[in-house]
Amino acid sequence: MSGAGILAGMRVVEAAAFVAAPLGGMTLAQMGADVIRIDTLGGGLDYRRWPVTEDGTSLFWCGLNKAKRSVALDLSRPEGREIAMAIACAPGDDAGLFLTNFPPRGWLAHDKLRARRSDLIQLTLMGDRHGGSAVDYTVNARLGVPLFTGAPGTQGPVNHVLPAWDLVTGQMVAVGLLAAERHRRRTGEGQHVKLALQDVGLAVMNHLGFIEEARRGQPRERHGNELFGAFGRDFATADGVHVMVVGLTLKQWRSLCEALAIQAEVDALGSRLGLDLDQEGNRFRARRELAALVGPRIAAQSLATLAPLFDRHGVCWSRYQDVADLPSDRECSPVNPMFATIAQPGVGEMLAAGIPLDFSAHARVPPAPAPRLGEHTEQVLCDVLGMSSGEFGRLRDAHIAG
Repeated sequence: MSGAGILAGMRVVEAAAFVAAPLGGMTLAQMGADVIRIDTLGGGLDYRRWPVTEDGTSLFWCGLNKAKRSVALDLSRPEGREIAMAIACAPGDDAGLFLTNFPPRGWLAHDKLRARRSDLIQLTLMGDRHGGSAVDYTVNARLGVPLFTGAPGTQGPVNHVLPAWDLVTGQMVAVGLLAAERHRRRTGEGQHVKLALQDVGLAVMNHLGFIEEARRGQPRERHGNELFGAFGRDFATADGVHVMVVGLTLKQWRSLCEALAIQAEVDALGSRLGLDLDQEGNRFRARRELAALVGPRIAAQSLATLAPLFDRHGVCWSRYQDVADLPSDRECSPVNPMFATIAQPGVGEMLAAGIPLDFSAHARVPPAPAPRLGEHTEQVLCDVLGMSSGEFGRLRDAHIAG
């Protein structure tokens, strides 16, 4: 349980699985909220999700449940469900916030929970707005993204391995709960907030102009590794290291030209093509010709000479590195105050990221490990519900609470 942080005192109860909803809960927990995760005995749907350690401990589960408290109940039995509802609806001005991405029926039904606490705030995350099932991969497929991802001329879909819609939705979960809590503070009213993964994807596609492009008969095409609408792509150095170079803004573009000493050639190219290459869209139109100028200059230098040159001129660039390189990256270490090395139950020593937000008015909360399954069951039942140790012992012996 978080004892500090900008949201200290707030209590959120979570019954959820996979990425978006647990990420939303963890975001609040890492800002100091007391987030109580309720699972069934033996673990929920994502308790053993890959990646896992050699002995089968889920790094996925540990990663998305940091700083939470864990309660394990037999949710197949009426008494277990009754306890779960009591925790979700426990009294307190900073309590009564409930998060789930399971179908809102049975003990998860908003009407049942609200009958216990009229000002309850419940956020239910759905696949689509009709309550249907969807995950990041199916939403991505429906939105058409895999059909404009990949190299030009590629046939068939190219799935993106990063669960973008889950990640955006997870942050919207946190925003939605905080907005509803603010409304309750002003009015005293609780509410049922509904959020659909597919709607998040559709909204973002609209915000970025993808849908309007298609409406105007210009659906996005495949451009491989090239940055759409400006200049940016990958190049190889003399020693075979791939770098990503971006000239999106005019400052970025001029910095690149200065670093590679190609401004005169770029000016001549612009005159020959009749394009003002200070305009980002024109840099995209001339991307192949520009790449023919940029590529040889990068290919003539090793990374060791190119990196300080780019940094000195303020070029927007990065080396491509494998995930296996991240453990040796200084920014992915406790040198970065977002990270700390923690003792994670079931895993051992583990590098953990805290909240990326750095509040000037509040100290950063150090990363905390994910709990063992059911680690806080007795603590929560006694502290939140006022249950005695003897009552908890009965539930434990009856295999209702774990």
